[in-house]
Amino acid sequence: ERWVDSDGLFSFERESSAVTLLSNRTDGGFDSRTLSHVGFAPGTYLVELTGNAADSQRDPFNDIPEVVQVFDDAGVNKVNVRFPRNANANGELQVELFYADQIVPTGELFQALQRGTIDGVHSDDDSMASPTPVRSFGGYFPLATKHALDVPVLFNQYGLADIWREEYAKVGVHWLSAAGQDPFNFNTVKPIKSLADMDGLKLYTFPTAGRFLSQFGVVPVNIPYEDAEVAVQTGELDGMAWSGITEDYTVGWADVTNYFCTNNISGAWIGSFFVNAEKWAELPDHLKQIVNSAVEASHTYRNQWYWGGEARLRASGEKLELTSVPQDEWKVVEEAAVKFWDEMAEEGETAAKIVQIFRDYNNVISKAGPPYTFG
Repeated sequence: ERWVDSDGLFSFERESSAVTLLSNRTDGGFDSRTLSHVGFAPGTYLVELTGNAADSQRDPFNDIPEVVQVFDDAGVNKVNVRFPRNANANGELQVELFYADQIVPTGELFQALQRGTIDGVHSDDDSMASPTPVRSFGGYFPLATKHALDVPVLFNQYGLADIWREEYAKVGVHWLSAAGQDPFNFNTVKPIKSLADMDGLKLYTFPTAGRFLSQFGVVPVNIPYEDAEVAVQTGELDGMAWSGITEDYTVGWADVTNYFCTNNISGAWIGSFFVNAEKWAELPDHLKQIVNSAVEASHTYRNQWYWGGEARLRASGEKLELTSVPQDEWKVVEEAAVKFWDEMAEEGETAAKIVQIFRDYNNVISKAGPPYTFG
């Protein structure tokens, strides 16, 4: 038996039989550790026996592995494990989920949150019409990100989290956390192989992205999310400029469009979890910890789900033909984004701060090179 470290983690081992993991932590989540000098041969599989790992209620984000394997590290037998913590809602917290436009249209989500019609929402500032200076920078701000991991870095290391938290506190909403998802590409009925092919296309898209794309002849269309698929079938839309290829396949858009343009306007969706400030204040601390743990776990899940989905469906998806605008021609879009940033920075002090953060971060990754940039 052994104390693993000073975090209240304890491991009890019966040689060649079982390993029991105990935690004194009373918050939510788990702690990953590597146990050394275990009494099992390298290659041995250890199966989780409590049933928690296989229980979608107790482990909804697959945080607890059902099987781990002992390995040899320079002659030392080791195994990677996760110690579940002990926070539990005990029936005090029940979450009822609704999907896009199910209660109110996406553009009215923020008002519903302020009124208390809904207690929380996972969305982006732009599409839900946030009445704050950060609105235009949520969703897909043109050319601000390359990959999904850029988003948590921008928020946690470059100061966007402080700006978002402060601005939402002014309007009665508590901002919890932000993360990235899929990139912003085009799925259309007709192929996009040059900038000229974008001229006149009626595309379902985000407000700020639509404003940017209109200079290339795109006609932005704002309709309920659930109506977009039918709108393509009736000819009201020529496609969507809304997501990556994973969402196209998941929601049925790949069934009504023919082409997927690999050039993206942004490398990652910037989305956040928000809660009504009064409702959040009513929650005791242990329930807040559970909510925050669930939010962070969902970020991790969505990152790998989208990252893997984008690669798999581009490589082996059979519904959408991939097209691309030549990079030398796409530079026109990148140069236009620089001017767009300048225009946005003039909209106020907060906007200027955010644009400067984007500039600072993009300057860093440009110097760092691949894989932070595309070469």
